[in-house]
Amino acid sequence: MTAKARFAAVGRGARTFATDVAEGFFEITHNSLALLGVAVVVIAALLATRPDLRAQGEERLTSWLTARKVAAMGIQPELGAIERATAANPSDLPREQATVALWIAKKYRVAPEPVAALVAEAYEVGRANKLDPTLILAVMAIESSFNPFAQSPVGAQGLMQVMTEIHSDKYQHFGGQYAAFDPKTNLRVGVKVLQECIARAGSVEAGLKWYVGAANLPSDSGYADKVLAEHGRLYQVAKGKPMPTSPGLRAEARPAPAPVKTVDAVKVASIS
Repeated sequence: MTAKARFAAVGRGARTFATDVAEGFFEITHNSLALLGVAVVVIAALLATRPDLRAQGEERLTSWLTARKVAAMGIQPELGAIERATAANPSDLPREQATVALWIAKKYRVAPEPVAALVAEAYEVGRANKLDPTLILAVMAIESSFNPFAQSPVGAQGLMQVMTEIHSDKYQHFGGQYAAFDPKTNLRVGVKVLQECIARAGSVEAGLKWYVGAANLPSDSGYADKVLAEHGRLYQVAKGKPMPTSPGLRAEARPAPAPVKTVDAVKVASIS
């Protein structure tokens, strides 16, 4: 046999070997996929008839995915944490409330989303208690600059700097005194206290003096003026009038005060 014939024979053998390998691989793959398909159908049918197995499988899969996420992130995820957040999209609010929220956020350098939630709450609680919501927001501005964890040297706490120990009975309706640091709860309790002070004093300005604890003092150190000044600005913002956000605006140069409804003392209902 010549060299050329040998070379041709080797080529035919190689082609035959390659063909056999390819056919075998296809057969194995085809059979494996068929077996896999049958297994999937059987498992699906079993899970359909055994909800308990399906629940166990989902639980294990969730645990595995959670473990993978913890390993990747280094922290324990908590999908329900969003429910504890005091936040709202300002664009979802009515125009007046959104305008007020964005103005406050800019002036006090706080995030607009939590402010939006507080503004919406102030409007709702204000309507329920017959108080101008911009007055409520003004009290928060002067008392805490919208810091929900603020505390004064005498123990006033939260957004509206309510004296937690004195008004602990009101916080019992919200689970206890630690609720003072929940922004919405502090707002609601603070509004109730403010409402009672205004009703007792007979006017908003005198009520603010009671609210700050200066009812029996010769002066409230300008507290009522500061609140009313900020109330005037917030009221103008709510009505669509541009107002500066510079913190240097003095209380003495406040805009014309907004009309505020007083509360009939007979109608004040304590929530304690």
